[in-house]
Amino acid sequence: MTITIAMPSAPPGTAAVREIESGAAKISVRDFDFFYGSAQVLHGITLDIPDQQVTALIGPSGCGKTTFIRSINRMNDIIPEARAKGTITIDGRDIYAPGTDVVALRRRVGMVFQKSNPFPKSIFDNVAYGLRIGGLTDKRSLREHVEKSLIRAALWDEVKDRLDDSALALSGGQQQRLCIARALAVDPEILLMDEPASALDPTATTKIEELIWELKANYTIVIVTHNMQQAARVSDRTAFFMLGRVVEYSDTKTIFMNPKEKMTEDYVTGRFG
Repeated sequence: MTITIAMPSAPPGTAAVREIESGAAKISVRDFDFFYGSAQVLHGITLDIPDQQVTALIGPSGCGKTTFIRSINRMNDIIPEARAKGTITIDGRDIYAPGTDVVALRRRVGMVFQKSNPFPKSIFDNVAYGLRIGGLTDKRSLREHVEKSLIRAALWDEVKDRLDDSALALSGGQQQRLCIARALAVDPEILLMDEPASALDPTATTKIEELIWELKANYTIVIVTHNMQQAARVSDRTAFFMLGRVVEYSDTKTIFMNPKEKMTEDYVTGRFG
C-alpha cells in the first residue's frame, strides 16, 4: 500500500509527488522544515524510516543530509537560532513536543560521527562513559555491558587484553568501532551514522560496512554517505536529498537500478554532484 504525498515548492526537475510506504515505521517525518536563523535548510521533509533496516541518505554536500540526521536526536538544538517546524515521531511520539526529555531521547537515538572521537581515556572507560553518566556504578555490571558492547561492535577480540590502554592508541578503524560500541552501550533503539567510514582506509571501511549489516538485526540505522557504492551495499532503503528536499525515496535497488526521477538517475550515475 502506498500514500501519495505532494512535495511543497518542488524545484525544477524534481517530482511533484512521491510515494511513501505506509506501515510500521520506526521513525515518521511529516512536513519537516528546519531553519538556521532566517535561512531555511530543510523543506517539507516527509518520509517513513522502517524498523531494523538500514536507510541511507545520499546527495551532494550542503543538501541537508546532516542537518536532517541531527534533527532525529535533536542535536541541532545546541545551535543558536536553530528551529524546526513539522513533526518527527519515534514509535508514534513526537520528539519535538513540549516537555520532551531530550536526554532520554538521545539515549534511545545514538550517533556516530564522521570523524572518530574517542575520549582521552582507556578503552574500557570510553565504552563505560555513558553507562556511568546514567548511574551504573557496579563494577561487574559495567564490565558485562562493556564486553557486550565491544562484541556487538566487532572489536572485543582485538582489545580484550588491553582494555586499560588508551583509546587513542587504536587505529582509525578501531577507534570508529569503539565509538560505535560507546553508542551501543546505553542500549539505543536507533543508530545514526554520519559518514562513519569516510576517513577510513578500504579494509577498515569494509569492517564498518559488515558491522552495519549485522547491527540492523537489532537496531534501526540511518546512515549519511557520499559513497554511492557504500549506500548500495549496506542499505535497504535510500533517500536522495537535493537543496534541502527529498527528491526520491524508495528501496535501494529501485534508487540505483530504476529511479523514477531524472535528477536521481543523474546523481547516482555520476552525471552531476
